[in-house]
Amino acid sequence: MESRYYSYNQYLQETFGERVHRLSLDAGFNCPNLDGRLSTQGCTFCNNRAFSRYTKTKNRSIKEQIEESMLFARNRYNAKKFIAYFQAFSNTYAGLKTLQKRYSIIKNFKNIVGIAISTRPDCINQEKLSLLSEFSQKYRVYIEYGLQSIHATTLKKINRNHNLQSFLDALNLTKKYKKIHPAAHIILGLPGETRKEMLETAKFLAQTPLWGIKIHCFHVVKNTTIQKEYQKEKIKLLSQEEYLNIAADFLRYTSPKTVILRLISDASPQELIAPKWLNQKNKALNQLNKLLEERNIRQGDRLTPREN
Repeated sequence: MESRYYSYNQYLQETFGERVHRLSLDAGFNCPNLDGRLSTQGCTFCNNRAFSRYTKTKNRSIKEQIEESMLFARNRYNAKKFIAYFQAFSNTYAGLKTLQKRYSIIKNFKNIVGIAISTRPDCINQEKLSLLSEFSQKYRVYIEYGLQSIHATTLKKINRNHNLQSFLDALNLTKKYKKIHPAAHIILGLPGETRKEMLETAKFLAQTPLWGIKIHCFHVVKNTTIQKEYQKEKIKLLSQEEYLNIAADFLRYTSPKTVILRLISDASPQELIAPKWLNQKNKALNQLNKLLEERNIRQGDRLTPREN
């Protein structure tokens, strides 16, 4: 079936000419929304144990994590090239010397071809981007900024403790470094957001110089503030049908040049509370592709030529 959106797998194949596997790493960073600089509560939905393999095994060094993950990916997927994905918490939230030391561990592995950094937009500056730019001499460099929504009311409700301007400032700094590829994390179905507001986020991002977008479905995991609200029936989650239709429409307002890193998120079965359909990822993706066909949707088909 012909792809109706610019998938991450397609991008990797075009860029590297073969399968490339991302190695998800916990490099021991913290987050200003947890350590007291901004808050000690964190985002209402956040529990890194729900998605990061190595937050459960803190005794593993970065080097050991890379070695174990490479072995698994070689055996399971026959992968030969890798991207080191610094995923857990805020991976630019440290001094330059610490960042240099932890990132540089990838230099011990000749099959690593890229480095991806997940962070908050208020945890970046020119010095840190300059450091990442040094890696672009040998590696493809990606940085993923957690935005989640463009709407101030939503960001306040989820205790995000940054605003849209923080994201735009980070993006404007990043675009000065031509070899750093910026992406945004977006969550669809956040408490209180309407379909119209979610699509406003898509339309807004289509006007920015993003390389990629990672789309998550809002879900509830254990040991989070939002868990209590969900159990008291104060929030409503999207059904699978609702989510897939909104995600399809989100694609329509996304530039066809933007790489879609993810369309459906998942979570550790031990940590996930709801919705349970979330972890039937392949089934949901198949249904999404079927929906795109039935509705004759293509990424960016609602944008004007000028917006594209």
